[in-house]
Amino acid sequence: MSFEWVQIAYAALTVFIVINYGLIMTAVVQKIGARVGGRYGIPVWQNYIDLVKNIALRSKISHGVMFYLGPVFRLTGGIGLLLFVPTIYGSVMHQNFAFAGDLILALYFVFFGTLGMALGAGESGHPHAAIGVSRGLAQVTAAELPLALAVFAISLQYQTLSITEIVAAQQGGLFNWTLFTNPIATLAAMFALVGTMMRAPFDVVVAPQEIPIGPPTEYHSAYLALMQTNRVLFPVAKTVIYMNLFFGGASNWGEFAVKVFAIYMVSVLVGVVHPRFRVEQSIRFFLKWGLPVGILAILVV
Repeated sequence: MSFEWVQIAYAALTVFIVINYGLIMTAVVQKIGARVGGRYGIPVWQNYIDLVKNIALRSKISHGVMFYLGPVFRLTGGIGLLLFVPTIYGSVMHQNFAFAGDLILALYFVFFGTLGMALGAGESGHPHAAIGVSRGLAQVTAAELPLALAVFAISLQYQTLSITEIVAAQQGGLFNWTLFTNPIATLAAMFALVGTMMRAPFDVVVAPQEIPIGPPTEYHSAYLALMQTNRVLFPVAKTVIYMNLFFGGASNWGEFAVKVFAIYMVSVLVGVVHPRFRVEQSIRFFLKWGLPVGILAILVV
């Protein structure tokens, strides 16, 4: 078997592992949130049941080609983000296609899925879908500003756009992590993290009272299954970016599981103690707090 096919097989294995890890982790996080609210919460296997059920359903509704490509673009953003960063540093099997990507490509994939979903939902012709995606795009765009500035700061610090080289520069000890060598850039990026994970206080776009005006109402059956798959994959893929850029990466799956869960829990802990912001409040928050910290991160490099 040629090297290319072996690399593709390893990449597919990585996606399989991360999807299953995401299905279990997001269920555990939902249970934690429920326990904080005095409820029992869902069983850890509930996400599997929901996913299989929706995959088995079919739809006869037609809204045009772009409508059906929306969930595909959404899932492509998550898979692309995961495959072009090193999942396990130093592993031949799980380096994926990190040699072909860099920070700019990773930032593109972060926004690619959201933009694809906006185009797809808009194809349905329902004005409420357009309202939902416009709110989501506005909030995600504001949240990405401090992340972009943090990424520019650490690319100047390490003099490279290669994620693998940035991870390599953080090896050798805990205090070599970007968290300690550039805490301001890390803080700016963490502002973006809590905003893009779609958890409280930044989850009004997917809140129960808002769902009737967004893509979850327009999409159903197997298309909803694609969105559910991305909902467990994409947060993990974004967290892998943070782990590689600011927390030293992971050299094995055990370290990967612990670090990803710990980073993800930052947004969970913020979410369980804060009420939801309105969209305009979210945007003002990122412009008032996240953006200045991101600018400061560049100035102090």
